[in-house]
Amino acid sequence: MASPRVALVTRRPQPEYDHDLPVLARALADADADAHVVGWDDPDVDWAGFDLAVIRSTWDYSWRTEEYVAWAERCAELTRLANPAEVVRWNTDKRYLGELAAAGVPTVPTLYSAPGESVELPSGDAEFVVKPASGAGARYAGRYRADEHEAALAHIARMHDEGFTAMVQPYVRRIDVTGERALVFIGGEFLHAIRKGAVLAPGTAYDADKTPHPDLRPWEPSAAELDVAARALAAVPGSPELLYARVDIVDGEGPGDGPRVMELELVEPNLFLGVHPGSLDRVVEGILKAAV
Repeated sequence: MASPRVALVTRRPQPEYDHDLPVLARALADADADAHVVGWDDPDVDWAGFDLAVIRSTWDYSWRTEEYVAWAERCAELTRLANPAEVVRWNTDKRYLGELAAAGVPTVPTLYSAPGESVELPSGDAEFVVKPASGAGARYAGRYRADEHEAALAHIARMHDEGFTAMVQPYVRRIDVTGERALVFIGGEFLHAIRKGAVLAPGTAYDADKTPHPDLRPWEPSAAELDVAARALAAVPGSPELLYARVDIVDGEGPGDGPRVMELELVEPNLFLGVHPGSLDRVVEGILKAAV
């Protein structure tokens, strides 16, 4: 039986900060897979020559979302794509949070404003966050005080000028205390979790470079966190088969308010194999199973 030919899909140039990618490529080669690291927008790649294309660090997609989704759909016509193209289309637009909330999944409350639409900012004295509905790595994300509406509106105006839909969320203050947790799944089964610190420090400009995963450490999720993650994954339209998934969770604000979904990462999530090196074999096993 021929070795499965697997594409590990990244951006061009390959990001130096994707520490999972070389480790994963070596592990697949050690498992007798014919693994190749390729750029999603490389015109010379023959996608039909692969048994499986696994999206990894395509972290420039938020600049070129329509082009990226179109690539995913073309690629899926030529080989098996993980995750599927319909998942890519749905998950690259964070308006999916509204669908999760409508399905009863606890989420961070979110308002949206597409270019040409009016903007609604929170009233009262609470801090809030503005970020694009298509974004990664905290790009164009800003944290504002209640007296900074003018700056927030300028931020939104710039995003609208560049064609982005803006999303506005309350700043979940518990992040500063309990951080954000990311629960990673492979083949529908829980793999491991991490905790990271707050990304948006007060006063940081929305267009400044940010560290997307500060203060990483292993995390043992609670039963409530696992339950919320399972409910989020069950609410994905069409119940697609997912090779990988990551559910980012924060603590709610009110008394008795449990964990809430901040984001559901189904396109190109960091799997944090550097924090959990013992999970590598299960990831490789999942990829090989999907390639058959």
